[in-house]
Amino acid sequence: MTDLAGIAVFTEVARLGGFTAAARSLGLSKSTVSKQIARLEDRLDVKLLHRTTRRLSLTEVGQAYYERCRRIIEEAEEAEQAVTNLHAEPRGTLRVNVPMSFGILHVAQALPAFMAQYPELAVDLDLNDRRVDLVEEGFDMAIRIGELSDSSLVARRLAPCRIAVVASPVYWAEHGKPTHPDDLKHHDCLIYTLRNRPAEMRFQGPDGLITVTSTGRLRANNGNLLLEAAKAGNGVYVCPTFFCGPGLKDGSLEEALVDYPPSETSVYAIWPQSRHLSAKVRAFVDFMLDAFGPDPYWDLK
Repeated sequence: MTDLAGIAVFTEVARLGGFTAAARSLGLSKSTVSKQIARLEDRLDVKLLHRTTRRLSLTEVGQAYYERCRRIIEEAEEAEQAVTNLHAEPRGTLRVNVPMSFGILHVAQALPAFMAQYPELAVDLDLNDRRVDLVEEGFDMAIRIGELSDSSLVARRLAPCRIAVVASPVYWAEHGKPTHPDDLKHHDCLIYTLRNRPAEMRFQGPDGLITVTSTGRLRANNGNLLLEAAKAGNGVYVCPTFFCGPGLKDGSLEEALVDYPPSETSVYAIWPQSRHLSAKVRAFVDFMLDAFGPDPYWDLK
């Protein structure tokens, strides 16, 4: 049978980096902690820890085992919260994956107030435009923008995400503003390569959907780089207003095709369907919903 007590002791030893600190945290003697680890290693028939007189470290297999055990302990803690009404005070560590630009520009602004409201909760924020596997990589939740294709995830809409066609005033003066989406075929477009269909742009016209395949000399997997390129006059950028809004307000960017708006998308909070909606996830989702809302501040004039 799985040695849950041994797992709990091992997780604390690995987290704190020593037997003495773990014993103090768990209210056990150092010898008891040492025996639990030895019993666990014997049962698994592996070496989990490197021990010297000066330091303790995880072996390669010990590191992999720790990552799994840490999730088990966190799930157990959340199960206790669910049945003992501890959800009134979210606690523990919340692991969240967030798109880099949205995280820097908007989540970062909301985090101080969130953490002040929930002093028992720690946040481990991963800023990454890669679509991570929440379950496999141990994330509690993520913020995603655009199309959602994974049916194993639960999604809640946090805010609308308006898309704009922008370029610098210098670029428009030199090349002319497009009056129809098809005109973009003759412009140098800046292409964000992490979209599902990077070169494809969709617009809403009076006669329905218009799809345009763009071309351009600059392609990149980072929106910040493309935004700066647009401000420098290097081309046309079709991007979310949460990103280009400040440039539109300060005049470094100008919008085109306002009568043919690109297809709007949304900002979502997502989490694994198989997991209980923990107090910490619920608290974060509700807070971000209030922060961004149905009429996000980045679209206010």
